[in-house]
Amino acid sequence: MNSRLIRKGLGFSKELPTCRAAAGWEDAIYNLTRTHQSLRIDLTGPLDDQPGRRWERRTPAMAAGLTDQVWSTEKLLRTVPATNT
Repeated sequence: MNSRLIRKGLGFSKELPTCRAAAGWEDAIYNLTRTHQSLRIDLTGPLDDQPGRRWERRTPAMAAGLTDQVWSTEKLLRTVPATNT
């Protein structure tokens, strides 16, 4: 997903801070906004309160318990990230 890390790509970073920023952005998109089919939860069962819906889509952050919703890209852009200093 991050073309800056491939060998002969056109999206390479000339400076290390730019590469780190791109990697951080890609990690945030992957973990907070993209749902993964392998992480979904089956909603059918004895207490099925939503008969038309079979699966709950989840992101890796939801599976880890860090958030309870799929983030939109707009919400991700409006959130101020914590710095690692």
